Amino acid sequence: MTDDRPRAPGLPPVLRRPVAGLTERYGEFVKFAIVGAITFVVDTAVFVTAKSTVLEPKPVTAKVVAVLVATIVGYVLNREWSFRLRGGRGRPHEALLYFVVSGIALGINAAPLGISRYVLDLATPAVSTLTEHVADLVSAQVVGTLLAMVFRWWAFRRWVFPDEVGPLR
Repeated sequence: MTDDRPRAPGLPPVLRRPVAGLTERYGEFVKFAIVGAITFVVDTAVFVTAKSTVLEPKPVTAKVVAVLVATIVGYVLNREWSFRLRGGRGRPHEALLYFVVSGIALGINAAPLGISRYVLDLATPAVSTLTEHVADLVSAQVVGTLLAMVFRWWAFRRWVFPDEVGPLR
């Protein structure tokens, strides 16, 4: 007897069938994108919270902290779900490569915010507080995240999780 129920454990029933269909067809990329969406929410929540409270005068530091927290969440989810069928590396080596790639991606992610703030001077008093906040969110959460995502997808498949199919660990 075959079990033809959609495979997307942990999701609400209304989302299981569409997610299962997409992951069957596009596999790793859809899973990677879902993990990216989850880590985007984590990143944004930490960034906005830190930038609005304890790291208010240091938005780039707030962004770095946010990306570090999201990176840890992303490693666990990518290892256990997105790329779980890939092999090729032992966990310590894989984790080291993951965090090296993520460190490079962190720089890629923070660069647009640094340019926005310190090169284009999109900060108070040069601009309004609203303009500063919008520029911070667009540069850090849109431009930086998209650039870092493209780099991570390429680098994870190339170096961190290199084999299409490998032993489960």
